[in-house]
Amino acid sequence: MSTEPRPPAAAAELPEPSPWNVPNALTVLRILLVPVFVWLVLRHGGDETASRWWAFLVFAIAIITDRIDGDLARAKGLVTTFGKVADPIADKALTGAGFITLSMIGQIPWWITVVILAREIGITAMRFWVIRHGVMPASRGGKIKTFLQALAIGLFVMPLASLPVELLWRGIAWAILIGALLVTIATAVDYVMKALTLRSTSERARTKQDRREGRG
Repeated sequence: MSTEPRPPAAAAELPEPSPWNVPNALTVLRILLVPVFVWLVLRHGGDETASRWWAFLVFAIAIITDRIDGDLARAKGLVTTFGKVADPIADKALTGAGFITLSMIGQIPWWITVVILAREIGITAMRFWVIRHGVMPASRGGKIKTFLQALAIGLFVMPLASLPVELLWRGIAWAILIGALLVTIATAVDYVMKALTLRSTSERARTKQDRREGRG
């Protein structure tokens, strides 16, 4: 029998944390707040001041949970598959509901909502298109886009007519919305270029190219 020492066994991978945790609960709460937010914005045709303020409060709470759940999950090692899937769904549901309802009550032109939603759906579909070649992480521009969109929605949800110096607030809201629209379009172009580069330079792409050239 050999007396040579055996190499140490490879450390077993840590099991994924249970999905029953606080960050995931906050994500679920954000999803549940979406229909409440929509109901408050559309209540009485969007003309009731109190309902609009409540809608703003609900939206603000949802946005805060978006920041907290991600930071908490990473800090406490509670990142789960459920969270990775549910978190972006919650984000898209909240911002999508915000733009659609605001267009329904005439606060934001429909063409802006269509452009923004088409970008979100298109980029999400493109991520799946290139998933076999690699993962496209969120860029700094994408994070700025998300922040500007949320800020614009929050401002337009507020009953600006009830605020002092209404024209100033409305001008700020429109400036942020236009900024969000421009960043949304710019980041879409950037993501498309990155996706095309990834598909042509990934290990999978090089392997396929070698096979076509008879080097595989």
